[in-house]
Amino acid sequence: MAQLHGEYECTMDAKGRLIIPAALKKQLAKAAKNSFFINRGFEKCCILYPSNEWTAIAEEINKLSDYISKERQFKRYFLRGASKVEMDAASRILIPKSHQTHSELKTDVVLLAYGNKIELWSKKNYDKMLKDEPEDFSALAEEVMVNKERRGNG
Repeated sequence: MAQLHGEYECTMDAKGRLIIPAALKKQLAKAAKNSFFINRGFEKCCILYPSNEWTAIAEEINKLSDYISKERQFKRYFLRGASKVEMDAASRILIPKSHQTHSELKTDVVLLAYGNKIELWSKKNYDKMLKDEPEDFSALAEEVMVNKERRGNG
């Protein structure tokens, strides 16, 4: 699994193209081959997965049963709008219109890279999300990380 990291402020042009910053591009595995899958995020953002990472995610999603209503529903919602995007020679990707609309992407965009994914946020929504940071981040961290250890993921 990739260990992407960093926060990058970018500009999307009028055609919906976004340059992947050089510092982020250097972190991408050669296995990604300059291609990504873009998907709607859980909040008002989009998620960009290097293609090699998407393959592993798709395999996990495909293990869910079509005969169990909640699993079938999750598959539909998670995979809706998933699209392959290619990086061109100028390190740009074209963000599909439906994803621009979902995430309210305009000119100013923030890329938040972590783990195996890159979140694409409008600068406005990203700033709002950060402003809504929990008052007691320490308590949240304790709750989340202790529960993680109890689940055996620690």
